[in-house]
Amino acid sequence: MKRYVIISADCHAGPESPVYREFLDPAYRADFDEELKERERLIAERRAQTSSTNFVGDDEFKEEWFGEDEEGNSLHEIGLRGGWDAVTRDKELDADAVCGEVVFPGPDAVTGTMGAPFGAGFNPVATKSPGHLLAGARAFNRWAAEMCSQSSERRRGLIVAPLLDDLEGVMDEIRRAHGEGLTGGIIIPPRWTGHESYTSHRYDPVWALCEELSLPVHCHSGPAPQEDYGEAPGWITVYGYETIFFTGRPLWFMLLTGVFERFPRLRMAVTEAGSYWVPDMLWRMDMMVSREHGMRKLVGTRDVLRMLPSEYFDRNCAIGSSNTRRRELARRYEIGVGNIMWGNDFPHPEGTWPYTRAFLKDRFWDIPIDETAKILGENQAEFYGFDMGALQPIADRIGPTPAELGQTDESVLAKWEPLQAAGRPWLSECEAVAVAGE
Repeated sequence: MKRYVIISADCHAGPESPVYREFLDPAYRADFDEELKERERLIAERRAQTSSTNFVGDDEFKEEWFGEDEEGNSLHEIGLRGGWDAVTRDKELDADAVCGEVVFPGPDAVTGTMGAPFGAGFNPVATKSPGHLLAGARAFNRWAAEMCSQSSERRRGLIVAPLLDDLEGVMDEIRRAHGEGLTGGIIIPPRWTGHESYTSHRYDPVWALCEELSLPVHCHSGPAPQEDYGEAPGWITVYGYETIFFTGRPLWFMLLTGVFERFPRLRMAVTEAGSYWVPDMLWRMDMMVSREHGMRKLVGTRDVLRMLPSEYFDRNCAIGSSNTRRRELARRYEIGVGNIMWGNDFPHPEGTWPYTRAFLKDRFWDIPIDETAKILGENQAEFYGFDMGALQPIADRIGPTPAELGQTDESVLAKWEPLQAAGRPWLSECEAVAVAGE
């Protein structure tokens, strides 16, 4: 059997924080030195409060993540090495059956001891001035372009673009970083506290530039109003629940206010926020735009949208559905098989690395082969411009076959036929409402 070409739509990379100093504009290096000293102080303080690590989690997780294997290595140590060393990274991806990857910042999601300067990253929040934040973004983008040039056929690096303050400066940085080889897209802040939201035409020059350069726009999980949570037991669980909402929020701002009507070739992805919420979002949006009775007073899209939101979603959007769950795969016809992009979230512990082969067998054993191929790699290749021909030899060496995922009994596929036939069942209701209203 032909082996699957697997592309992770969600991986992370970055060096130890001091390394960024050589990639920073010289005018900002002294300020970064001070920031590093403050980080070290805060890290020492947190470690003193939580004994072995500064991670807020249970003992079982700590033992697994920080414990040593028979060779004296921990998953955490291996993951961080792969965060900046391309040779180690390729070995880990090979072992995980991953041929290609989309590269976000932020390799260390456990101890919080790594990060680009001045708050730059997949959820950029300025620790100093907006100028400092843009300088930190430039430093990450320079480092990432260098790392992604190694095994370049396997990587699509993303550009950190903190566009809330200095649009012209960010657009210059997007052009510069794209020219250096970061062609995977841009990362925008999912929250815009104190600034205009993404309903504003102020950002149209950025969308036009991304359309011109074929750079998808991304929001990645992580944002939430942490100032609301306090220090009560369970606060981090509240954060973990709410970050999905705040990560996806820019998507519906842009879908419902005509951004994809004005920029029909602009692409957008929401990454590492699951995909379980998409069917209900699309259902409610389509109902609103179709002027379903209970929503007529809430609709103002008649002169803004020419299609249903689900049609814009299919044309312009995708979901980086890291660690895709069975429940999400069961709703894939409502989400759209062509809209789901699996990811292993290397090297974060909430992803499937380094157990991806086992996870894939557990999740995909009864999913049709053609649909599995789309979700695991073909959708990503189309969205990000990977060369499948260049990745196939890697897949021939490391990729799993359908048999290895347990996809050997075609009789089990019949159970999906009613769901596939239904597709998005609300659309026939929308059409009936539209006809009745004419």
